[in-house]
Amino acid sequence: MQLYLPIAEIPVNIFVIFAMGGAVGFLSGLFGIGGGFLLTPLLIFSGIPPAVSVATVTTQVVASSASAVMTYWRRKAIDLKLATILLAGGVFGSLIGVILFDVLQAVGQLDLVISLSYVTFLGTIGGLMLFESVRAIRRRKLGAAPKARKPGQHNWIHGLPLKVRFRRSKLYVSVIPVVGLGASIGFLGTVLGIGGGFMMVPALIYLLRVPTNIVIGTSLFQILFTMAAATIFHSMGTKTVDIVLAMTLMIGGVIGAQFGARMGQNLRGDQLRLLLALLVLGVGLRFAVDLLLVPEDLYSIAIRKGAGA
Repeated sequence: MQLYLPIAEIPVNIFVIFAMGGAVGFLSGLFGIGGGFLLTPLLIFSGIPPAVSVATVTTQVVASSASAVMTYWRRKAIDLKLATILLAGGVFGSLIGVILFDVLQAVGQLDLVISLSYVTFLGTIGGLMLFESVRAIRRRKLGAAPKARKPGQHNWIHGLPLKVRFRRSKLYVSVIPVVGLGASIGFLGTVLGIGGGFMMVPALIYLLRVPTNIVIGTSLFQILFTMAAATIFHSMGTKTVDIVLAMTLMIGGVIGAQFGARMGQNLRGDQLRLLLALLVLGVGLRFAVDLLLVPEDLYSIAIRKGAGA
């Protein structure tokens, strides 16, 4: 069954798009991630223009995150104070991201920047996560599993000024890295169409030492509202949000997120990190391959915004 997308200006199979939204929603609930890092490439690989893919995916991230957040809210597994400060930084980062997105689109370099950014970020983050998760699994099998990191343990970040106490996470840490982390996720989410959970979750665990049982719900809460802001900014600024595509993805995402949130409770932390690392590396590798292949059309013609008739 074909569905015409008015902003992307192409017909697509509605069942394929629905399945994409459901699958990514499932991963969102399972790993505590927005899922945009996977869905945006899937849409691009399906022939949907990168600008439309990036802007529209923010709406699906909102829907799937909201569905999963309700599950973690009922379990009281969200640090609202920490999530609110992350959100403040995220909204600021999203605003800066939309400005850059509009500039890159105007000069015709948006597609290249998106592809190069995905290869760089996904390759780096995925590689680090894969190394850490494999090491943890090997040590557990050898009977020498690493000791759990306690919230009270300190690193250089805990020596920064402007400290705030987060009672739910049992942390006393500076707001500087918290705001900076939120701003980074908001910026990348707006420019690349990613929720940023695949970076947020490891950062909260390894840098801020947030307890694992609080991380996923807190991450999803911040992603929910940051991507909502990104959606509004894109709708008003770049005008590349395709509502028909968004609604199809959102319905699938909401359903999939519920199943993912339930299944996530049955897997160990090292197993979740290993699966997430493999996903991140797989998507990054696909982008790298596309950059190396010779395109069918060596030249393209684009009309800059504001160009006269």
